[in-house]
Amino acid sequence: MDRPEYNSKPRPLTAQPTDTVSHAVAKMTKKNYGSVVILEADSNTVAGIVTERDILNKLVAAGLDPKVTPLSDIMTTNPRLARETDDMLDWLRIMSNERFRRLPVVDESGSIKAVFTQGDFVSYTWPDLFMQMKSLAGASVVKNLTLYLFAVGLGLYSLAMLFIIESLQ
Repeated sequence: MDRPEYNSKPRPLTAQPTDTVSHAVAKMTKKNYGSVVILEADSNTVAGIVTERDILNKLVAAGLDPKVTPLSDIMTTNPRLARETDDMLDWLRIMSNERFRRLPVVDESGSIKAVFTQGDFVSYTWPDLFMQMKSLAGASVVKNLTLYLFAVGLGLYSLAMLFIIESLQ
């Protein structure tokens, strides 16, 4: 929640369990979203999630009609939910290990606030990774400075020798 990217994340697409797949797909297409969060009608808390993969595997492959099939028939129930205060890197590891790509984020009352993807997590951690790489590269250069200077000296010596041999001919 304290990362700047969190506040700029658009509100997730939501629907009711009784909404049809066709209705949800139209909303997903309009917003170019890969999932829709299914909310309990009475409490407005997360009941499930429907992803593009759910639509493909549970609707299309089963030959169901999207115009009459309710989202409750194809949704993933009880999805993993992150809290706004959870550690981002922990969730990236969990998502990778458990092989899911979309993570609903809820506040302390259980209301949906955002949906993060593995891609979001990776892009948010890039600056940290680059800083670590830069630090390691700097330490590596200083640590091996003698070796680098020797290699440069050897290269200059070789070029000088080639120049001398060429000028003698």
